Amino acid sequence: FMYLEYWGFERFPFDNVPDPDFFYLSRPHEEGLMRLSYAVERRKGCALLSGDIGCGKTTLSRVFLRRISGKKYDVALVANPCLGPKQFLQDVLYRFGVSRVPASKVEVLRVLNERLNENLEKKRETVLIVDEAQLLSRATLEEIRLLLNYQLSRRFLLTIFLLGQPELVEKIRRIRQMEQRVAIKYVLRPFRPEEIRDYIVFRQKQAGADRNVFGEGALEMIYEHSGGLPRSINNLCDLALLLGCARKDSRIEPEVIKEILDDGTIF
Repeated sequence: FMYLEYWGFERFPFDNVPDPDFFYLSRPHEEGLMRLSYAVERRKGCALLSGDIGCGKTTLSRVFLRRISGKKYDVALVANPCLGPKQFLQDVLYRFGVSRVPASKVEVLRVLNERLNENLEKKRETVLIVDEAQLLSRATLEEIRLLLNYQLSRRFLLTIFLLGQPELVEKIRRIRQMEQRVAIKYVLRPFRPEEIRDYIVFRQKQAGADRNVFGEGALEMIYEHSGGLPRSINNLCDLALLLGCARKDSRIEPEVIKEILDDGTIF
């Protein structure tokens, strides 16, 4: 199908979906994953992971979710936080699997408190992950800060992870009380040139290939255009494989990348 057979892949290697099987553990991603893991293991209350669009935050969060799946953790993932404070809290309950979500905010908080204490008795950690958190309103961020008041003398009952673009950091800085509650912060940087080559080779291998079809010159051009952002790398590599197949090329060389860039299909 398409170019799979031509290049010898079993799966498309550069799909832009948060698939943990294609998660490349680069140095920045490893550091980010380590900090998220530390935050939940040490019950740090609140952690923040930020980075530019397409740097791999969502994929990293899915890998993290896979790590903490199981009976020890009760996890809610809010992927679309464009909600007011009460609706946000209701969505949190829904994501925790509460079938009947109350209509009033007071009742929502009561049910959430019951869930936290129930998990405490069962020795389960309660985890809330908010993706695209830069979309949160100030009022909802204030509500999240108040959720961190659920604690005992020695531990938080809830660990909250905020994942978002760089403007999230600025939003939180403007709420001093919230900034003081964020115990772990990490900014996910783009790939460096040498990391891009390893990343592209890794994804081809994960897709079932037994060789790297990208020449060194093509890899340099991919870095220059993508700025090291995984999403941009994926888009360019996917089109390069498609065009290379149409041209009956044996490798992806700079002229293939140049043709893609010149025809304006990549922005």
